[in-house]
Amino acid sequence: MTLKAIIHKAEEGGFWAEVPSLPGCVTQADTLNELKANLREAVELWLSVDDEAAESNASDEVLELTV
Repeated sequence: MTLKAIIHKAEEGGFWAEVPSLPGCVTQADTLNELKANLREAVELWLSVDDEAAESNASDEVLELTV
């Protein structure tokens, strides 16, 4: 899987990054090397979230899409 991340320079120093295709997947670091490692970990953690834990009721429907 290939994802794009946007890397920003932080005002207070260092960097922060976001992955637009994974809402809420952000991280920060002092160096670019550290940021890349943190970014990989953030993506892995984001993808590992158990979507079965989401609350639903009997009238809800789950739709899986492949894009």
